[in-house]
Amino acid sequence: MSDFVSRNPATTEILHRFPAWDPTQTKQALRQVAAVTPNWANFQIEQRGQLLRRLAAVLRQQEGALARLITLEMGKLLTEARAEITKCATACDYYADQATAFLADETIASDATRSLVAHQPLGTILAIMPWNFPFWQVFRFAAPALIAGNTAVLKHASNVPQCALALERLFVEAGFPEHVFRTLMIASADVAAVIRDPRIHAVTLTGSEAAGRNVAACAGAALKKCVLELGGSDPFIVLADADLDLAIETAVITRFQNAGQSCIAGKRFIVVDAVADQFVERFAVAIGQLRAGNPLDPNSTLAPLARADLCDELHGQVSATLSAGGRRVTGCNRLDAPGYYYQPSLIDYVLPGMVAADQELFGPVASVLRVADSAAALQLANQTRFGLGGSIWTRDLALGEQMARQLQAGAVFVNGLVKSDPRLPFGGIKDSGYGRELSHHGMFEFLNVKTIWIR
Repeated sequence: MSDFVSRNPATTEILHRFPAWDPTQTKQALRQVAAVTPNWANFQIEQRGQLLRRLAAVLRQQEGALARLITLEMGKLLTEARAEITKCATACDYYADQATAFLADETIASDATRSLVAHQPLGTILAIMPWNFPFWQVFRFAAPALIAGNTAVLKHASNVPQCALALERLFVEAGFPEHVFRTLMIASADVAAVIRDPRIHAVTLTGSEAAGRNVAACAGAALKKCVLELGGSDPFIVLADADLDLAIETAVITRFQNAGQSCIAGKRFIVVDAVADQFVERFAVAIGQLRAGNPLDPNSTLAPLARADLCDELHGQVSATLSAGGRRVTGCNRLDAPGYYYQPSLIDYVLPGMVAADQELFGPVASVLRVADSAAALQLANQTRFGLGGSIWTRDLALGEQMARQLQAGAVFVNGLVKSDPRLPFGGIKDSGYGRELSHHGMFEFLNVKTIWIR
């Protein structure tokens, strides 16, 4: 067994160590969750909704402390961490408001006297969650799953153990029955055994492609439902008639918020030749205004990366892209400062086959790919193994919608920032995974959609 280490990415200081559980502790936790699962499923939807509203209130009451914890443990700007907690509370309220309608029986006309579709919980859901949005990633799964009557166990990323334990505490403080939501302090090597455990009924993962393949194989062998969100290399398509002011403002947000550590960030900026020079010049100026610094400082606008190895991997990808012919516009190196900081960077003239075009760059690096026209932009945008999100920037809304329908992705935004929203389904296709989170579509992933036929 090894310890879980909580380390401040801005200073590299170790904040806390937690021992990993042994198999006996894990089995005990799963027994405890299994014992309360039938009772939780029998709660009225309104009762579960009341608890979810209380949880939203607790999140808002503790927003400052929770945001500070996120910032200290994974490095997010404090303003962004506060927004993350607020978003979690909003999702709780949304599902508390909508669950009764979502879960209502659906009457179907058939050859029966009465036939209907009932929506019932599966049981206990294992969530394997990442560090980049340590609260939101958990809540976007947990809010719909729990109000639907499922229980949940969380295997969080190893570098955010304090956030993982805080999450379990919040559910208890909100009044949820004990063990309805549990955090498992287990290593990645122990996950397969938990997936195979008969007390686990389904799995959801947000993480890397490699992790997704391993989890999917294990869940498949155990015949358990699995939802995967595996990241992407989202296209940000700028056409000749785009509102460049809005496009560039949004480009800075999508690529550099959370230090670029977001699955649905715009990563490949596909710009038509007619406006490419202007876009690159103005984008570089805006990037130059970013200021790396302590994420607790309200004057900082660029946070560190979460871990040292992430800095090393990103720099290797940048170096490979430049060696292959990509042109450095700004940045493209580590910052000479304590902590895991990388310069806000822009690479122009990126081509298919280069690392920045073919791989996901998880950090503050933007890549510009130049194309002749909208048809070439769409073709290049789809020339990727990923398919999570994408955005299109044009004043021609009919063309924007037409291209959105042809873009191979789980979500496409025309003239807007790609984001997750409790009201809309979220997820990808191709190597970005399968299944959906959020909206009623995400809730139904972990329900038994049961036909009942009566004569």
